[in-house]
Amino acid sequence: MNSKKPLAIQLYTVRDAISANLEQALERLAELGFRQLEIYGYDGKFFGKTRAEFQTVLRNVGMEVISSHHTTGVTHNSLGTLLNQWEQSVEDLQSIGSKYMVCSYLFEEERTPDHYRKLPELLNRSGEITRKAGIDFAYHNHDFEFEKLDGQTVYDFILNHTDPDLVKMELDLYWISKAGFSPLDYFEKYPKRFPLWHVKDMKAGSRDFAEIGNGTIDFKSIFEAREKAGLKYWFLEQDSSDKDIFESIRISKNYIDHHSYLQIK
Repeated sequence: MNSKKPLAIQLYTVRDAISANLEQALERLAELGFRQLEIYGYDGKFFGKTRAEFQTVLRNVGMEVISSHHTTGVTHNSLGTLLNQWEQSVEDLQSIGSKYMVCSYLFEEERTPDHYRKLPELLNRSGEITRKAGIDFAYHNHDFEFEKLDGQTVYDFILNHTDPDLVKMELDLYWISKAGFSPLDYFEKYPKRFPLWHVKDMKAGSRDFAEIGNGTIDFKSIFEAREKAGLKYWFLEQDSSDKDIFESIRISKNYIDHHSYLQIK
């Protein structure tokens, strides 16, 4: 019996195809074997659709949403952010069955010592609200969180000043590696805090985004530590490509299918 989890993808990877035609883009991903999604861009609607319309699309293509990305609202205070009708966002994500909601990105203006110091309180508060709806909350990193703040990295500051029950981490393996830090060190230091991962590879030389298996990241040793990390779901993501993006996804998917250590039960 095949009991491994279906492979999930962050839809930002195919954002151009989604802008052109949401259902067609999802159908192409379904043909490649994807069943689980992490979405982005919720602003009171899902890609311009009401939650009922979006659920119909998901049913038609046989997919489910596992997680959703949201910004803080500190500087860009649109609907769907942590500071603008967060309760409504949580209710809508709960209605479509999402298990996680994630703070996805800090805009450049938010990357100041003052904003960083206030961030844990906002994350804890957001996580309290999602928890009441049975949704876990997480923070997703890029590379700027590995700058120093008060004698530690911003990433450690967030981990040390948030409640582990309220704020999990979605670890982006590409960005932490690009910043020169090891996921394994973080799994040791903060066990079980990393239920979600973004898995993408990094080219040698240019250090640009690469298909999984076409780069330099040692996924085998990282995935061997999945239990210590607390991994529950991981998402294929590729921010940009020198090929057609669906071709890049196919290459990554093929590599994943042939390497059992990348599959989780």
